[in-house]
This record gives sequence, structure tokens and C-alpha cells, in this order.
Amino acid sequence: MATKTQDFTAIFKEMTGAFPVDTKAMEEQFKNQTALAEKMSAVAIDAAGKSAELSAKWTQDTLAKVEAMSKAKAEPADYAKAMTDFASASAESAAAHMSAFAEIAKKVQTQTMELVMAAGKDLSEDINAAAKKATSEVTAAAKKATAAK
Repeated sequence: MATKTQDFTAIFKEMTGAFPVDTKAMEEQFKNQTALAEKMSAVAIDAAGKSAELSAKWTQDTLAKVEAMSKAKAEPADYAKAMTDFASASAESAAAHMSAFAEIAKKVQTQTMELVMAAGKDLSEDINAAAKKATSEVTAAAKKATAAK
């Protein structure tokens, strides 16, 4: 009495054939993700560039004020006035530059939210299309399997 071992290869082939994988959808999703990453990188790089420019300008402005303050004065009181003018100008400059940094951050936040919302909408549409396609394919496979019996 010899027992025959069941061949599961055929069963697995039949099972995986019943649930086809749409590699095109996977490729499309990969392309969408890389496009989103590229757009997000562009936003970050643009913000970094603007921040660097702003920092450089702030530094140049401060150095110009330090240079004016460090020049020799005729009267001792002129040194006190130069220090007061420098402190006042530096405070104004800091407020203006911090406001400019805040605008850069606000723009990044807005652009990021727009990208995320657009990606979410696209993903939702893709999921709905994939679900409809899968439903029709499963229905067709079920009808085919029923007709074969």
C-alpha cells in the first residue's frame, strides 16, 4: 500500500492564478510616490536656499553695523550713542529677519499641505479604481469557476 503525496504546487498555482497581482498598479504607485518625494524635496530645497540667503543677508547687515560702530569717535559719549544705535538697529533687524523666516516656514507648510492633500486625493481615486477592477475580476473568475463545474 503506497500512499501518494499530494502535489501542492498545482494547488498553489491555481490559488495564485485566482488572485492575480496587478504589477502595473504597483509600478504606477511607485512612480506616484517618487513624484511626490521629488516635489517635497523641491519644497525643502527651495526653503533651505531662501533661508541661507536670508541668513547671509542678515550677517552682512550686522557686519556693516558693527563696522560703523567700531570706527573711532571724537567724544566718549559718541561711543555710547554708537552702541545704543547698534543695539536698536540689531533689535529691529532681528524682528524683520525672524518675520521673514516665519514667512518661509509658512510657505513650506502651505506647499506641503497642498502636496499631501493632492496625493491623498490621487491615492483615494487609485484605491477606488483598483477595488472596482478587483471586484470585476473576482466576479468574472467566480462565474468562470461556476461555469466550469
